Amino acid sequence: MDNQNTQSGGKGVGGGGAALHVVVFPWLAMGHIIPFFHLSTLIAQKGHTVSFVSTPRNLSRLPRIPFHLSSLINLVSLPLPRLPNLPNDAESSTDVPFHKQQLLKTAFDMLQPPLTAFLESSRPDWVIYDYTPHWLPATAARLGVSRAFFCCFNAACMSYIGPPSLLINGQDGRTKAEDFTVVPKWVPLESDMAYRLHEIAKWVEISSGDESITPDTVRFGVAIEESDVVFIRSSEELEPEWLNLMRQLYREVKVKPVVPVGFLPPNIEEEASEFDETWGGIKEWLDKQRVNSVVYVALGTEATLSQEELTELALGLELSGVPFFWVLRNPPESTQSVSEMLPPGFVERVKGRGVVHLGWAPQVRILSHDSVGGFLTHCGWNSMIEGLVFGRVLMFFPMVNDQGLNARLGNGKGLGVEIPRNERDGSFAGDSVAELVRLAMVDDSGESLRTRAKEMRDLFVDRNKNSRMVDEFLCFLEENRPPRFTT
Repeated sequence: MDNQNTQSGGKGVGGGGAALHVVVFPWLAMGHIIPFFHLSTLIAQKGHTVSFVSTPRNLSRLPRIPFHLSSLINLVSLPLPRLPNLPNDAESSTDVPFHKQQLLKTAFDMLQPPLTAFLESSRPDWVIYDYTPHWLPATAARLGVSRAFFCCFNAACMSYIGPPSLLINGQDGRTKAEDFTVVPKWVPLESDMAYRLHEIAKWVEISSGDESITPDTVRFGVAIEESDVVFIRSSEELEPEWLNLMRQLYREVKVKPVVPVGFLPPNIEEEASEFDETWGGIKEWLDKQRVNSVVYVALGTEATLSQEELTELALGLELSGVPFFWVLRNPPESTQSVSEMLPPGFVERVKGRGVVHLGWAPQVRILSHDSVGGFLTHCGWNSMIEGLVFGRVLMFFPMVNDQGLNARLGNGKGLGVEIPRNERDGSFAGDSVAELVRLAMVDDSGESLRTRAKEMRDLFVDRNKNSRMVDEFLCFLEENRPPRFTT
């Protein structure tokens, strides 16, 4: 275990009390690690000390710590235990195929002893954790450390997941994929908040494969029930009805505070330094395109397109006639390069108008560029926020995890449009992709979409509102520190 300076020092903002020491522990996925890191910088900006705990490779993937915060954010490295069938360099969901996600959770659970030792030696005021470490809240409580579940999902998604008691006891009645395609009985709102079969089938399949692994439903239930507060990356302005329902569902365990922290809009300057060299060539191409003309295409790191899906998406982008920048990566453990799966002659035919970029790309910087007008996204909540912060029209293409629910919320709030797909197997036609891209980007009939995207930008990027929510979050931490630390 490698850490530096874990003792608190200085003054916090809430009434002049001693500064806090906060331990932050995200799940091993970049869509979680980055928001947790952003939250950490906000805590540190108020003079509090943060110990950001993760594995060595994930810590190396973090954005640079701002120089003025370098003495307040300590990176605590816990080597991930090695397991058979888990590649030696696999430390995040990016590094493994989807069917090995559960194996990654097994390795993650083996971090309990070193993390416990760190908590015992450093005795922080708070530990802010993700949904995955179901063993952490009880350990923290035993040590007198206050516990916060930071939820990287939105309130609509959490309301759909359900009340903690049903999750922990396995009594929510959902055992097969079809059960997740209907609105749950505890959701009284008029809504289509449910999965399509193709969005949930893979998750149900891998979740039911090994009974020795704690189910995600139990992890969520314990994270909620054994916390002192639930912080959530959302706002009252976007989804008041879902936040209200979420609070009602959590009252069964006790009056559980649910505190929105805002959207944590990205800071371009904080984007990981490994992209600096890559960005130059990308920017050069984007600079040559017209304002708002390019659709950025990126489908995340946790799901892989099939050969048929890749072909139809490529043909759709080609048929649309719209300039595009498409980020693709080789699937983990695949022996075939994704570039070999593209339709014959595709790259040559779209040359000049379209770019296929293999590997990682600086998404925030790309979305911030004036030539980008739309974002064809897998609907990870992190990516949706990043697109909306820059006023980009979203084109929804959900695949796994919470993405289908995020697309339902996005549809309901008018945040974008969804590519039509077969509800059972997820199949779609290139013609449909081309039609939807043209609607979102150029057709007169899509003007209202583009106007709406610009309007939503004001909500997502409003620094005053986001700052107010962050201040309320920090005040909660300060005012509810463990009694042994009050002065």
